[in-house]
Amino acid sequence: MTFIEFFKQQFIEEGRTTRKMLSRVPDDKFDYKPHEKSMDMKRLTTHIADLPGWIHMIFTSDGIDFAQPYEQPQINSKEDLLNYFEKRYADGLSALIPENEKLLYDPWTLRSGEKIFSSDPRIDIIRISLSQQIHHRAQLGVYLRLLDIPIPGSYGPSADENNFM
Repeated sequence: MTFIEFFKQQFIEEGRTTRKMLSRVPDDKFDYKPHEKSMDMKRLTTHIADLPGWIHMIFTSDGIDFAQPYEQPQINSKEDLLNYFEKRYADGLSALIPENEKLLYDPWTLRSGEKIFSSDPRIDIIRISLSQQIHHRAQLGVYLRLLDIPIPGSYGPSADENNFM
């Protein structure tokens, strides 16, 4: 199995779980935040919906500069959120092709203007972007739990599912 094949398999599996989590977000809770330091639900879920598209960005750019504007659509409903996720998911999946295997060890840089946070091989950035999706999805799980919204299983059933233990 090539690394691209491995990442594609992981991407598809994580996408399934992310889609289930995002589908639980209620339209009337986009302003919710469990703590003053937390992102509000809208910002968190928009970021989660955007992350699959980073795979495409990793293969089509040399990095990202946070000092530059980063465009995201205005999300006003769960339907907007899921549509954005599906677009970014398709973008990411389109980059996981055999031809990109040869690019995996080329550097990709994360910066803010002149300040460089990291410059690592694309293979590492792909792993990090998948981990970011999982990390922020877990944050969303906490938000949903605090709102008493049933959480779908990720790597098996959740405590909210009938077949749990």
